[in-house]
Amino acid sequence: MRRAGQIVREVLELVRSRVKPGATTLDLEKAAEARLTELGVKAAFKGYHGFPCVLCTSVNSEVVHGIPSANRVLKEGDIVSVDFGVVVDGYYGDAAITVPVGQKIDPDTARLLAVTEASLNAGIAAIRPGATLGDVGAAVQGVVEAEGFSVVRDFVGHGIGVHMHEDPQVPNFGEAGRGMKLRKGMVIAIEPMVNAGKPDVRVMSDGWTAVATDGSMSAHFEHTVAVTATGATILTE
Repeated sequence: MRRAGQIVREVLELVRSRVKPGATTLDLEKAAEARLTELGVKAAFKGYHGFPCVLCTSVNSEVVHGIPSANRVLKEGDIVSVDFGVVVDGYYGDAAITVPVGQKIDPDTARLLAVTEASLNAGIAAIRPGATLGDVGAAVQGVVEAEGFSVVRDFVGHGIGVHMHEDPQVPNFGEAGRGMKLRKGMVIAIEPMVNAGKPDVRVMSDGWTAVATDGSMSAHFEHTVAVTATGATILTE
């Protein structure tokens, strides 16, 4: 799973380097797919429940599961969330980043990105054997709501291993001390999706792309994390 995670990180950093005004989300898809071909590694998302691409690319108010398109041209000040996974020798890795487009990002949007990433780090910091999923969710939620943003409730993190999505579900909200206890050897994907406005989302007519109902900006960060005796090991760093 560490090998899978390292490939996920490599490809995400490649995609990050291609995010610029004038690029299309299909350009990002092609760059990722070409690198996977070079590595001889299988994408986790393409074909999963019929999803057509190796990346999910979600722009601005799109929360998650956006489909790359030649018609989606990135503009200065946009943000694009890139979610990506691979399978290596039967084991999965999964991570996401949200990247500003160009140099002129709105300060409130920049703060949304920083807070969302900080909430992911807070969730990871709560991981240790004997901690609960509620501890993780409460840590994420606390960071987000203290800054006036909203945690999306319709999508959650998940267990991951020999399948992309395994039990348990890993909510980005909750009550400390509640829920399943974490055990050494478990691996989970923590992935806060955070809206600048209200938490509500709707799925667009393509059947995949989820957007913030109120049209507010949305950010998404994710790591695949192993529970170890000493806390957490991030497999997708």
